[in-house]
Amino acid sequence: MSSYKEFAYIYDALMTDIPYDNYVHKVVSSIENVRGKSLLDIGCGTGVLSAKFAEQGFLVQAVDLSEEMLAMASDRFQKEGYNIPLFHLSMTELEGFHDVDVAILAIDSMNYLEDENQVLQTLTGVYQSLTSGGQLFFDVHSLYKMDELFLDGPFTYEDEQIAYIWHTEEGEHPHSVYHDLTFFMKNKNGSYDRFEESHFQRSFEIDMYVDCLRQAGFSQVKVSADWTNESPKNKSERVFFHATK
Repeated sequence: MSSYKEFAYIYDALMTDIPYDNYVHKVVSSIENVRGKSLLDIGCGTGVLSAKFAEQGFLVQAVDLSEEMLAMASDRFQKEGYNIPLFHLSMTELEGFHDVDVAILAIDSMNYLEDENQVLQTLTGVYQSLTSGGQLFFDVHSLYKMDELFLDGPFTYEDEQIAYIWHTEEGEHPHSVYHDLTFFMKNKNGSYDRFEESHFQRSFEIDMYVDCLRQAGFSQVKVSADWTNESPKNKSERVFFHATK
């Protein structure tokens, strides 16, 4: 459940701590001869990773549920000179893609799925979109981050153009959180416009994701954490999955 309406327009400014180049390296280092291979970016957001993968030589297609995010991605691709097709689709209803070499669900996109059935449905749709030997990469917030770090809020941010207050509240499901954001964007006359959005995220046990990958048909599942090749620890914050069809 994610609206990503006005929030889409400040998303990039608030995601400067994400090491996107590390994500690209993590994928590219696992693929032989990336140039000309097809890549499907599911939950592409404003298209930062899509553009970076296109720069590496992938033939990229991108999907997102938010029309606002897709509009931002389209503007990015036009400015940077990339011809990347965009599709307005939910990750749980993925269809129309065939023989994809690489699929990514990056930067906790999977955490917006509310139950195990949606996780399995999404992974099954990705599996059906991949070619034989195709590879999937995705990441989720760890249970430690969901259960402890997120609940240390509220969090605040301020610069010359943007300010926000980010409240977090434990959800009714295990390892789930409601994010309530109030943010202020400076407009042309120097005053600030106020917007509010609410987002729900949930994580599951690592074994559940692995089980869903196996049920969907994937093999050779690898699990790591925090932008490294090391196994998750008790206080790891981000868990990565790499699976092969």
